[in-house]
This record gives sequence, C-alpha cells and structure tokens, in this order.
Amino acid sequence: MRLKIALIGACALLCMGGAVAAHAEDKPYKVVDGYKVDSETMKGFRAWRAAACDRCHGANQEGLVGPSLVNSLKTLTKDEFVKTVTNGRLDKGMQSFGNSPVVMDNINQLYAYLKGRSDGAITRAKVEEMPK
Repeated sequence: MRLKIALIGACALLCMGGAVAAHAEDKPYKVVDGYKVDSETMKGFRAWRAAACDRCHGANQEGLVGPSLVNSLKTLTKDEFVKTVTNGRLDKGMQSFGNSPVVMDNINQLYAYLKGRSDGAITRAKVEEMPK
C-alpha cells in the first residue's frame, strides 16, 4: 500500500513538474539573473530604445505621460498589444508605429521584452544579452 501511495505521489509530482516546465517554455522571453536576456528579447529592448518609447512610458516602463507598461501588460493580450502599437491610440496620445520598420520588424521581440518586465522576470529596464 505504501508503495502504491508513493508511486501515485511521484507521478503527481512529475506531472506537475512537467506542467510547470511546459508553462515556463510558453514565455516569449528567456532571462537569467533578472537582466541577462536571450538574443530575441535583446532585439526587443533595442527596438524600445530606437523608437524612444521611454519618452512617454518612462525609462523603466512605469509610465510618464503614457501608461505604465509594467502594469498594462499584466492584462493586455499580445494581440491587443500588437494592435495598439501598430495602429496607435490617437485619442489617448499613442502614436502609430505601423510604418516604423524598427518596431514592426521586432514587434514580437518588443512584446517579449515588455512582457518580461511586466511579469517581473526582467527586473531592470536595461538588459544585457546572455552569453552564447
């Protein structure tokens, strides 16, 4: 009987561990030590800087005249994010970046960077690329 309970418990732990591992793989970013990111997420950080998004959203993405993206991306879906960046929200003062190659060519990477900041996985705004 003890063996049966132990096996059931081990299976439950393995299944839970697998679910956690699969969930972690669903993240669009990879980060180590809170600021070392994968090359794709680094492209998102570079797009952030090149488009000067900090002018409205702040250097730490916590908002200035524009909203805090750290907070917004807790509820905003990726599709909503892409739509907002692409089309803008002129009524709220958000310009369109649909004609910006630096942003549109890196929209997935930009989302990954900002989602990592919002999730708290990327703990500082300025990141470095992980060693390869």
